[in-house]
Amino acid sequence: MLLSLIAAVDQKGGIGRDNQLPWHLTDDLKHFRRLTLGHHVLMGRKTYQSAAGKMPGRKLIVLSRDLAFQPADAQVAATMEAGIQLAESAGEEQLFIIGGANVFQQALPLAQRFYLTRVHADARADTFFPSFDMDDWHIKEQTEFSPGPKNDHAFTIFVLEK
Repeated sequence: MLLSLIAAVDQKGGIGRDNQLPWHLTDDLKHFRRLTLGHHVLMGRKTYQSAAGKMPGRKLIVLSRDLAFQPADAQVAATMEAGIQLAESAGEEQLFIIGGANVFQQALPLAQRFYLTRVHADARADTFFPSFDMDDWHIKEQTEFSPGPKNDHAFTIFVLEK
């Protein structure tokens, strides 16, 4: 099974503010939907709660150490390894890791592919993607987007592979 990160990151490594995305990028949201639809997505509890009801058509796996946390529309795993195993045992071909920061930190050394959106702005984020070495990845694809009525900022979508 292919383990893929998918994240939008600003110029300073920011991925969120007040547990929300700090920008609106319609074209990036369409990209996210197209990639993840029909697949398992793995996320932390806070990310799940901020996205509740916004991800139909995906099989949700939430990492949480809280055994009482049992959402109706998601499976809960206590560890990254358990979450990966849930997707693998269901026959998933590509598991998408969608955040937050702690989940990305755990998944970064395991991931083989990275769908990285570089937002060309400082979003004054309070949550950041873990540091990583771009030399560990090679660029498979790169697509530029301009700001406009549907996109708050210019951004570039990269498909990176190890």
